[in-house]
Amino acid sequence: MDKVFVLIPAFNEESSISKVVKDLKKNGYNNILVVDDGSSDNTTAVAEKAGAEVLTHIINRGQGAALQTGMSYLKDKASVVVHFDADGQHDPKQIPRFLKEIKNYDVVLGSRFLDKTTKMPLSKKILLKGAVWVSWAMTGLKLSDTHNGFRALNNKALRKIKLKQDDMGHATEILDEIKINKLKYKEVPVTIKYTSYSMSKGQSVFNSLKILYHNLHHKFIK
Repeated sequence: MDKVFVLIPAFNEESSISKVVKDLKKNGYNNILVVDDGSSDNTTAVAEKAGAEVLTHIINRGQGAALQTGMSYLKDKASVVVHFDADGQHDPKQIPRFLKEIKNYDVVLGSRFLDKTTKMPLSKKILLKGAVWVSWAMTGLKLSDTHNGFRALNNKALRKIKLKQDDMGHATEILDEIKINKLKYKEVPVTIKYTSYSMSKGQSVFNSLKILYHNLHHKFIK
């Protein structure tokens, strides 16, 4: 059986990380790696107590950097790595749909728009729909959801994909890496649970524009 690891980037998530880790373990996922991205709270201690292995950045670098740290660490350990959020938005019961498809694909991407089960604020929906067109223009991949952190990579993708953008710009960079490395990919429907807590950590319009600038700079001026 494939050795599946769940990779969770986390920054100041002491209030949510324990439940996230415990819920994963209740659903049979015992290989859990949390990358604490320079938290100033007790994220590391809480995650370890819940049963996760933890790697820690000395300073806060960004979610892209945390994912790359985890992927580099797991490339010789895992057959499949599932990216999973630390704020409780993702449902462990939906991981099997990724594992089913990863047998035939290198990367499986979660989408909030393949069905109508995800309820989100209109402003969030508009930002995400705009991101779809921007990502298509930049990467050539036409997807229904391009900034969803719920995804799975097989070992080939784990070794091929190299994230250089430390912040949230990594979401588009992953798609670029899929195209450059000619990786096989597929979208699967997922339901994202939005709460006041998770929304408080979401992207504002300003941050989204900042990410777009960094993506354009990385792609065309690097």
